[in-house]
Amino acid sequence: MNLRHLKNLFLLPRNHGLNMITKGLSTTKTCSRAEVIDGRKMAEEVLSEVKLELTEWVSKGNSIPQLTAILVGDDPASKTYVKHKMRAAHVTGINSKTISFHESVEEAVLCSEISKLNSDPSINGILVQLPLPRHINERRICNMVAPEKDVDGFHVVNVGRFCVNEDSLVPATPAGVIELIRRSGIETFGKHAVVCGRSKNVGMPIAMMLHSSENATTTICHRHTPADQLEHLAKQADILIVATGRPNLIRADMVKEGAAVIDVGVNKIYDPNSGKSRLVGDVDFDEVCRKAGKITPVPGGVGPMTVAMLMKNTLKVAKQKVVYEHCWDAHERYFTRNFNYSNGKNVLDCESVNIKNKVI
Repeated sequence: MNLRHLKNLFLLPRNHGLNMITKGLSTTKTCSRAEVIDGRKMAEEVLSEVKLELTEWVSKGNSIPQLTAILVGDDPASKTYVKHKMRAAHVTGINSKTISFHESVEEAVLCSEISKLNSDPSINGILVQLPLPRHINERRICNMVAPEKDVDGFHVVNVGRFCVNEDSLVPATPAGVIELIRRSGIETFGKHAVVCGRSKNVGMPIAMMLHSSENATTTICHRHTPADQLEHLAKQADILIVATGRPNLIRADMVKEGAAVIDVGVNKIYDPNSGKSRLVGDVDFDEVCRKAGKITPVPGGVGPMTVAMLMKNTLKVAKQKVVYEHCWDAHERYFTRNFNYSNGKNVLDCESVNIKNKVI
């Protein structure tokens, strides 16, 4: 996309093309009681803001940001997610590219490709679509992406900086959840927030942001939390965030009257009435919405916000808003010197690079 095309793109009406991004990520849901939080509408607002900020950035002579996605295999959900991300990049004016690999690709090949992207100054952001095939170690691959290009916020450097409250790239889903809470006017100061789910990329970062930047008292429940305790704790929550991957885990009798309920889960289930599959969250929406004060639908809640916040991260790395003090340079030099990408020698030891260079 050249500068002339970019200028034409930004001359389009405010929401032109944004519906293309969120279409398919949401359906309209109504509720007799709770306010249904429209994640699709909020995502459109965020994308518009990114587009305007990018216009100003480019008008000052700066380069258009480049986002590159790596997709491994033919998983339909992963392909759909990447498609939405690439569409969002196009609409906001970010250049984007997807590099696809067969599901049988060797880990060494992925490492080699990521290393090339790390070294390419024209590439601002890199994302590796998860999950990866079982023979590939996701943590190692996430740690291969240079921290300053890690728009997913999955590298241990970004995770570590985030945990000690230093400026970092925050994973898009947790960032989207917090942005959704703020824009919905949900009060967090001094409130009790319960997060169901402790994954390192979703549940844990959400809980940390709630108790640090949002000043909530935060409780985490997980797969080993006894059912009676889960029910007890959920009932105490002013803000209940559910990211477990278990369809309809949260029932109405587990929710406090008037609570804000944020459903991060996306599950495909068979609908016997229609004979087709449909998407549902981790919360029984039809029942819980009669008791909650505010609630997000699935689809149409957190999903569109995740895509929007990824674009925000991409612009952030292009503008170099996070300073990394060159810790990646030493990491990359060590990796290049000690590992053979072409034949895969020692690739399974790549995780030790971070420890030996003490880059955290």
